[in-house]
Amino acid sequence: MSDAMIKPSHDPWSTSELYHNSVLQLQEAAKKMGLEPDSLERLRSPQRALVVSIPVRMDNGKIQCFTGYRVQHNLSLGPGKGGIRFHPDVSLSEVSALAMLMTFKCSLVGLPLGGAKGGISVDAGKLSARESEALIRRYTSEIDSIIGPYQDVPAPDVGTDSRHMAWMMDTYSHKRGYGVPSVVTGKPVEVGGSLGRAESTGRGIVYAVDHSAKHLRATSKDAPKMDHTTTVSIHGFGKVGAVAAEEIHKLGTRVVAVSDVTGGIYNPKGLNISKVIKHVQDHQSLKGYKEADPITNEELLGIPVDILIPAAIDGVITSSNVDRVHAKIIAEGANGPVSSKATEILEDRGCFLIPDILCNAGGVIVSYFEWIQGLQNFFWTEQEVNLKLAQVIESAFEKVIQVRAQHRCGMKTAALISGIERLNRVMQLRGLFP
Repeated sequence: MSDAMIKPSHDPWSTSELYHNSVLQLQEAAKKMGLEPDSLERLRSPQRALVVSIPVRMDNGKIQCFTGYRVQHNLSLGPGKGGIRFHPDVSLSEVSALAMLMTFKCSLVGLPLGGAKGGISVDAGKLSARESEALIRRYTSEIDSIIGPYQDVPAPDVGTDSRHMAWMMDTYSHKRGYGVPSVVTGKPVEVGGSLGRAESTGRGIVYAVDHSAKHLRATSKDAPKMDHTTTVSIHGFGKVGAVAAEEIHKLGTRVVAVSDVTGGIYNPKGLNISKVIKHVQDHQSLKGYKEADPITNEELLGIPVDILIPAAIDGVITSSNVDRVHAKIIAEGANGPVSSKATEILEDRGCFLIPDILCNAGGVIVSYFEWIQGLQNFFWTEQEVNLKLAQVIESAFEKVIQVRAQHRCGMKTAALISGIERLNRVMQLRGLFP
């Protein structure tokens, strides 16, 4: 399998490396499981894509137009589900790939939801609070016709947070004349959000890592033991990576390196995660942290550790740098952080890769919990949310392990097969309209 870009002329969304890799992985899974060509054809492309222009009056008084997207990949299982990201590299192709991954993720973990994704091409760090609010409200207004509690339910993603979801909910609700809390998830608890939602993606990653370590220990004495002898590096110390660092540190592991957009820090004796989080809160980055050596993001990937968690962006481990990666377990905290070719090389080498659609599914799982809590106006305790999250992750992990053994394939392919099998059954039962 090659990392070389393929750009079919008839696919307007196929220009990004992430989309290319997503389709390659889909095709590999389809071949392994013997998926019908008609089903594969339907899954290769999004069901619906909306591109909107978003004019915003900036703080300097001038109007600037931004480009926004909302893509619904497949809605056979239920309403669309997927985040909204603010990032300069957002494009139709990237959002389409992420929507595809959401389809398989929701199916894999057994949710009655389809795959969707949205985004705006913008540098979130350069927006004032007023500009950010104006941008998300106008975007909501522009995509209003294709979202809704039973249609498509957005959530926060890179560059957005609970405030943006509150603004989206408020904008959508104003147009209907009453409050509609279940139109989005990831909201503040005060306006219908779920306890445990903010930490769910990072917490789910650690659940998946723990299950992986236990699985590997059943057959190998060299597998990580989730104690002080186990070393961990985390690429991306944002709202996902920081929670994962804190949670995995609580299990007794030694987190030796973390990084953000400004670079990384490394201490082979282990980082004091509470102090690192406090430093980031005070300085808005890892830069200048005194109790560790500064390193680059690329150097972090090459540190020989037991567990590597790429939790920032897609495409950080490719065929060009995979030879420098030395980890027994790689947990894909971000969406698509390891390319298809790199995945093949790593798994051939014996690395245990926890695929993104399983590893980072905690966010969409608790988003589902939030959605149904909002629909019935009955809310759970954080302990109940975390228990249910752990149960869903464990069930999905065991399913992938079984499929891996059945088809004698890697974890990435096994996870996709697991998701596609359920989705394909539903597509076949529902038939094709007209």
